[in-house]
Amino acid sequence: MAPRTALAMVQTAPRTLEPRDLPLPEIGDDDGLLRVEACGICGSDVEQYDGTLRVPLPVVPGHEPLGVIERIGDRAARRWGVEVGDRVAVETMLPCRYCPACLAGRYPLCRARRIYSYVPVDRPPGLWGAYAEYLYLAPNAILHRVDPELPPELAVLFNPLGAGFRWAVEIPRTRPGQSVVVLGPGQRGLASVIACRQVGAGTIVVTGLEADAPKLALARDFGADVTVDVENEDARRRILDATDGGADVVVEVTAYATQPVAAALDYVKPGGTVVLAGVKGMKPVPDFVSDKIVLKEIAVRGAIGVTSSGYAEAIRLIESRRLPLEKLHTHDFGLRDAEEAILTLSGEAPGPRSVHSCLLPGRG
Repeated sequence: MAPRTALAMVQTAPRTLEPRDLPLPEIGDDDGLLRVEACGICGSDVEQYDGTLRVPLPVVPGHEPLGVIERIGDRAARRWGVEVGDRVAVETMLPCRYCPACLAGRYPLCRARRIYSYVPVDRPPGLWGAYAEYLYLAPNAILHRVDPELPPELAVLFNPLGAGFRWAVEIPRTRPGQSVVVLGPGQRGLASVIACRQVGAGTIVVTGLEADAPKLALARDFGADVTVDVENEDARRRILDATDGGADVVVEVTAYATQPVAAALDYVKPGGTVVLAGVKGMKPVPDFVSDKIVLKEIAVRGAIGVTSSGYAEAIRLIESRRLPLEKLHTHDFGLRDAEEAILTLSGEAPGPRSVHSCLLPGRG
């Protein structure tokens, strides 16, 4: 007998997740239902959990869904090119598809967009996040087919790797031989290293803290030429030495810290590009000298979210099995252990911090 409800972890207040059984929706011609195999956990999950990222509550978190089509309408099946039983990755954004930004392919800027994990449960059908056994596939969802033979904890890397391809390659238009500095060795920083190495970048430098030593080692494993401990080394000198006076591209993906934003203007060469993708909780940046942008003719680009081309590149790389991407994945958690997963990533839980982790609803 088909289930009528789905177990979901619902955020009811900052730092509060509660298990609830939510009814499964009826599916029409234009929508679908996903059985969630895995949901990736990233820094945004931490910010949502602790209240730094304000979202309407109560809500089902989880914006990195991978799963299998459980039910689907006929028109939706034709539109998405999938059928029941297919494994798909689901994009975070739910764009309107019709505004100028959407029509130009810049749908992260759609003013009418919704985002999985930020839509409250009181908006039918309620299953708007992947901290759940099932996820509602709205008519404007964007899906990508994924090899069903891949382990789900590996396939779900499509989201951070997609960010690496968009933020570190597409937006700055990184070309073969160019030098790149990545500020921050978290999931997105490591993904940026991988993406830049895939397109033939030249020297790649990654910065981090003393506590990030294991992540900096991973950065070297995946192609970084130089890693810098900014707490114990002269970061500016090492970066300028490694890049012959400044990098073509600097990608800033640190969480909360504002100092790297100001420092990026020193690390980039004249005429280079700085991509800002690490959010800072709306804090101002001290010592940000805009004249450096003027005098060096620096291009500064913001980056939020991933678009289909970035996801597609990430999925192709994962499916190729060319790289030992399993090194990035450090922790699995059951659905009811979502809070532990978040605290492990943030460093509040005992034991090693997560590089990449995911919830696996089918494993308890």
